[in-house]
Amino acid sequence: MGFFITFEGIEGTGKSTQMNLLGDYLKKKGRDVLAVREPGGTRVGEKIRAVLLNSDSLGIDPWAELFLYEACRAELVKEVIAPALKAGKTVVSDRFVDSTVAYQGYGRGLDVKTIEGMNRQATRDITPDITFLIDIAPEDGLKRAFKRINNARGPKDDRFEKEDIAFHRRVRQGYLEIAVKDPGRVRVIDGGREISLIHKEICDIMDKAVS
Repeated sequence: MGFFITFEGIEGTGKSTQMNLLGDYLKKKGRDVLAVREPGGTRVGEKIRAVLLNSDSLGIDPWAELFLYEACRAELVKEVIAPALKAGKTVVSDRFVDSTVAYQGYGRGLDVKTIEGMNRQATRDITPDITFLIDIAPEDGLKRAFKRINNARGPKDDRFEKEDIAFHRRVRQGYLEIAVKDPGRVRVIDGGREISLIHKEICDIMDKAVS
């Protein structure tokens, strides 16, 4: 079997940047790396992503939102992640099940145990070997996120950025509680530092994990 790595965090943490940097680092070390993202990553998933992240969908029912995320995940696991791991690849994912617990559970207030059960069904019990939680204050993260959005071309994926600050604080708290419950898998990384310093810490952790 391969090795499964996920990156998590609130908006604007720089997790996507760190995921790409780690992917390049692992490729240089000879690993066969596949990068994926949630929501999305499949034909169906990308269509659902357009609905979930666009601000035109503000006000969508929280349960409907949850079901759409799980539908995306089920497709991604079956079509992409599971086959890649079976083939011995290293899969690096921008978000996975922890995002659903943090955003729809802690952020929206849906029952966490119900979400965890749905996650198990959608993932066929596939869990990450290691998760990097890039942590940053919500106020700082949102400043970064809006700067990125304003510089982006094309449609704006900004629905979650438009949530109030209390929502983002709940999501961050959810992530930190997940890390406390599963310290062997989830590594909390200070995202307020320079990109190079964060990358070095992540690489050091990975070298120890796969040595």
